[in-house]
Amino acid sequence: MDDTGVTEAQPSGIDARIGHDGTRIDLDGVTKRYRIGEVDVTALEDINLHVDAAAFVAIVGPSGCGKTTLLNMIGALDVPTSGTVRVGGIEASGASPGERAKLRRHTVSFIFQTFNLFPSLTAFENVRFGADAAQQQDSAGRAEEALAQVGLAERSRHFPHQLSGGEQQRVAIARALASGNPILLADEPTGELDFRTGVQILRVLEEQARAGMTVLVVTHNREIARIADRVISLSSGRIVGDGPPPGGKANIDDLQW
Repeated sequence: MDDTGVTEAQPSGIDARIGHDGTRIDLDGVTKRYRIGEVDVTALEDINLHVDAAAFVAIVGPSGCGKTTLLNMIGALDVPTSGTVRVGGIEASGASPGERAKLRRHTVSFIFQTFNLFPSLTAFENVRFGADAAQQQDSAGRAEEALAQVGLAERSRHFPHQLSGGEQQRVAIARALASGNPILLADEPTGELDFRTGVQILRVLEEQARAGMTVLVVTHNREIARIADRVISLSSGRIVGDGPPPGGKANIDDLQW
C-alpha cells in the first residue's frame, strides 16, 4: 500500500522472479541440434556450466565450435533441444517467448558482432534506447555516461553511417552498459577494434565485473582470455576445458595482439 492508501499491484509470474537469484547462470545437460535439410547438426552437446555472480568469464574456441550458440542459450535468444537453462533463478529453457523477452529486458544485455544499431538514430539515441528498454530512470543521463565510458562523448550526435566500424561497436557496447542489466554477454566485443581501443573496452568490461556484473565474453583471441577469471574452452559443441587462464590471470597492460 502506498501513502495514498491505494494497494499497489504486485508483480506476478516471471516479473516477480526476475533477479531472484542475482546473476547466477546454470546450464544442465544442454544439447542443441538444428535440422538442415536432411541432416541434424549438433551445435552443443551435454553442456553443464555454472557461473556465479560477478564473474568475468571468457569462452574460447575455433569458429563453429558452438560459442555463439552457447551465448544465445544463456541470453534466452534460443532454447535447447534438451536440458535446462536457468538465468538469475529463472528457467529460461521452459519460458514462453514473451517471458524470455522480459528476462532479456531486465536481466541480460548483449554486445553483438553485427552491432544491430538503428540507422535512423544517433549514437546517443541508440544508447538511450537500451536504457529505455530496460526501464531505467534517467535514461538520458545513463546514455551520456555510457558513451563517455567508451570514449565517444564527442560523437554522440552522429548517426551510425557517420561512424567507423570500431566506433559503431563502441556504441553497441555503450548501449549494453546503459541498460544496467546484471548480466552482460559479449560476442567478439573487440573484433572490429584496434588494439588501443580494444584494451579500453576490456578495461570497461573488467570494471563492470568488479562492480558486481556477470560478464561473459566470446572470443577467438586467447590473449584476451588471459584477463578473465575463468576460461571455458569449446570444441565441437562440447566443453573441453574450464579453469583459470593458463599461467594465471594477467594484467590488461600485459596484453599484446
